[in-house]
Amino acid sequence: MPANKILFPAIDLKDGQCVRLVKGDMDRATVYNADPAAQAKAFEEQGFEWLHVVDLNGAFEGGSVNGAAVEAILKATTNPVQLGGGIRTLAHIENWLDKGLARVILGTVAVRDPDLVKEACKRYPGKVAVGIDARGGKVAVEGWAEASELGVIELARKFEGAGVAAIIYTDIDRDGVLTGINWDSTLQLADAVSIPVIASGGLASIADIVRMTMPDAARLEGAISGRALYDGRIDPAEALAVLRGDGSVK
Repeated sequence: MPANKILFPAIDLKDGQCVRLVKGDMDRATVYNADPAAQAKAFEEQGFEWLHVVDLNGAFEGGSVNGAAVEAILKATTNPVQLGGGIRTLAHIENWLDKGLARVILGTVAVRDPDLVKEACKRYPGKVAVGIDARGGKVAVEGWAEASELGVIELARKFEGAGVAAIIYTDIDRDGVLTGINWDSTLQLADAVSIPVIASGGLASIADIVRMTMPDAARLEGAISGRALYDGRIDPAEALAVLRGDGSVK
């Protein structure tokens, strides 16, 4: 696990554009950039060292829909990229890793077919993350459109020892609404498993960045930020300085 936390800027793709949703609702999308590749380059120039990309259409349809946009992003940035949304088979995983992804994020298939996730981890060490998206403590699948009866920690523990690179935990009810990360649930998950956890959903301000540096958050690999970056609520330079330990909050 890195000594310093990673702040992952998010590029969510809908119909080839960079958007943000509110609580995962495809009908509540704000377009932030019609050129996702240019956005990826801008994030790199701001000093970010990773990129989090989601094919929103793919998450609902179960396959790659915004593949051209993802490939353009991979050409535009030298930063490692993790991608989720519609990656459901070993062929999907192999295809994307061959195209240069640093790691794939498996969500729905982690619920439907955990053995596939474990097989992928064996084939591609360090390149498979699990996305756990929850509403009311229960895991949601199919682009958050369907609820399951699985609890978050129950699902996460299925992958202990499997070689999962990280768990990306999203509180759907906080996603895109800038109410702050659900730290209680996120840290409870991080304490329950040995797999590094990435916080997602609701990151609102520099206070969330500072919270990541507290001792009880030591197990976190980092957090994902979308709307707060696009809306200017977080200054990239300040946030990255805080996470490096060489910045003070203004």
